[in-house]
Amino acid sequence: MSEAKGHLIIIGGAEDKTGKSVILKQAKEFLDDGEVLTVLTTATENPVEVGESYKNAFTRLGIENLQILNINTRDDANNPKTNEKIKNSKCIFFTGGDQLRITSILGGTAAYKAIKEVYLDGGVIMGTSAGASVMSSTMIVEGKDNEPARKCTLKMAPGLGLLGNSIVDQHFDQRGRFGRLLCGVAENPDVLGVGIDEDTAIKVYPDMNFEIIGTNSVTVIDGSTIKSSNVSELAQNELLAIVGVTVHTLPAKYGFDMKSRKVLRLKEGCEDNGNS
Repeated sequence: MSEAKGHLIIIGGAEDKTGKSVILKQAKEFLDDGEVLTVLTTATENPVEVGESYKNAFTRLGIENLQILNINTRDDANNPKTNEKIKNSKCIFFTGGDQLRITSILGGTAAYKAIKEVYLDGGVIMGTSAGASVMSSTMIVEGKDNEPARKCTLKMAPGLGLLGNSIVDQHFDQRGRFGRLLCGVAENPDVLGVGIDEDTAIKVYPDMNFEIIGTNSVTVIDGSTIKSSNVSELAQNELLAIVGVTVHTLPAKYGFDMKSRKVLRLKEGCEDNGNS
């Protein structure tokens, strides 16, 4: 979606809500006076509790124009009043929960089209945990944690496609998800694997560069350099063999150019493409 004028803030889950809240503060930085932040609780089966939690967190950061929107059915997602609320938002925040709830309820609806329009027109789409996974073109919906890469370690489905040509995984290091993301990239070598740790996010700019913010790291798996793998030959429980894959682990003050697939060193505004 290279024509987008907006930004994505894609969060690995468990972001700080009570301290410095470096990641959630991003919403405040994008909102001018009178502009609205909408929290979408579609992913969770506890929308009242989760919505209140984020209302408290964002209010503490000084965001006054805030609405909690629970789109719980496809009828809700096609309701003109609901979609007017989305269109009037500058920033939309997807909570965590179940990413399949988001895609199955929003996919192909007026609400999805309205969210996409907000992004294309220069708005900000934020998502944490399940709300992060749905950002990508292909999303992981099921997979084993703390397991070596095997063919059976993941189940994938189409995401919302706001971040094209990518697979995003979350709670990455904390839940041992390297193996399942590696397998996803082996099956789709043209797709960039982005594994985001807890209390960490990528901030994606319209030019498809992103920077890392937060307290932990982001793992980038680039399958374009793969020389060979046995992923197409595997029985379900056999171990993956993969040769030549490129892996980067990047904390804050680093970034990544998704078009050229090069690491960016952002300290003091310089870019060294990973050579220093």
